[in-house]
Amino acid sequence: MLEISSSIKNLEKNDISDNMFHYDYNTKHLLSLIASGIEHDDPAYLSSYRSFEGEAYENFLYEKLLRYAEENDYIDKFILKGFHQNRHKAYANTLSISEKEQIVYRTKSREISEFDAMFVSKNNELYFVEMTLVKSVLKLRRRLRKKKALLDIIFPNYEIKALIILNEGATGVKQFPSFCKVWFTKEYSASDVLEYIKQSSSQRRTLAPKEKKWSSKMIEAHTLKLHPFRYYNTMSWITKTLRSHKTHILDMKFLMSFKTQRYQNLYNKFYVGYIDIESMRKILQLAGEYDNNQKVVVAIEKKHSDEIVVTYYIQKARKNLVLYSFNDDGKLVKEKKDPYGITVTEVFHISKQMDESYKLSVANINTMKKLLKDRFVKQTKK
Repeated sequence: MLEISSSIKNLEKNDISDNMFHYDYNTKHLLSLIASGIEHDDPAYLSSYRSFEGEAYENFLYEKLLRYAEENDYIDKFILKGFHQNRHKAYANTLSISEKEQIVYRTKSREISEFDAMFVSKNNELYFVEMTLVKSVLKLRRRLRKKKALLDIIFPNYEIKALIILNEGATGVKQFPSFCKVWFTKEYSASDVLEYIKQSSSQRRTLAPKEKKWSSKMIEAHTLKLHPFRYYNTMSWITKTLRSHKTHILDMKFLMSFKTQRYQNLYNKFYVGYIDIESMRKILQLAGEYDNNQKVVVAIEKKHSDEIVVTYYIQKARKNLVLYSFNDDGKLVKEKKDPYGITVTEVFHISKQMDESYKLSVANINTMKKLLKDRFVKQTKK
């Protein structure tokens, strides 16, 4: 079965040869801080070192999982990454290996999800693995829903589960969903890896060759057969269907169906229309930063509590997108989105779809808010 081995729990290094030192690490900033003589308790150093140590922890556990999978009959297939696989370009609309040699699912232009490791059990369970040194796992729990939803959609013939690997002392574990299996390891230190990286090439010892000969259960990411899924086509279909009800501004039956909610766990937000900028200047406290012909794209966004709320996006330029939302206290929150993130591409794509029939009024939006609030209150009372 899927129980942690004492070797993984105790972070034993004797069975992974020198593989840890063959990985590429993003240490340019960390090494520059060290060269400057920065104190190790300086926040800048701690932040950079923790990022590096998390990267090393993931590599270490991946090496351990490879050997665990090789010996465990319960695991039927294990996805290779890093220098263990034959590097290919990142394929669109399937699992593949990214330029950073990570397991990813991507559209033609954007990465949707990344997985630390992945394997299939003999019971037809597909496990994705999350490994982290972070002590509070709140943000990790939020990521799980999206990743599971994606895998549920593209692998409908598998039961999707997650293996979470944490250091001892992590908090919030009891709030993980039932599909999660949690392992705890002893405290991890990457000091030996950093010491090796810090040495000049003349100082470094000769490493043993990469150990990467494995059995037939080890497979390339793109060979795992999946159900066809078109990210933007599906998003457009959902927008159209949500607004196609003959009498209601929002098709709540369609929205709250199991299939649609699974999609919302992946997308997090659905776009439902647009409203002119003048109607929203007072509500969103907009000054003169936008032209009068600017559109405000309206979305319904799923919070971690499962409540669905109305949010607003204004795309001033192709890479300039701002999210406006209201927190639990009713205070306006303004957030500039990552210019290279998936949301920027989504809003650009969906804006081209929205003709005059998608135009909304403030009254329409208030109706949506009431419908969503009433449904959430009804659900929480069950």
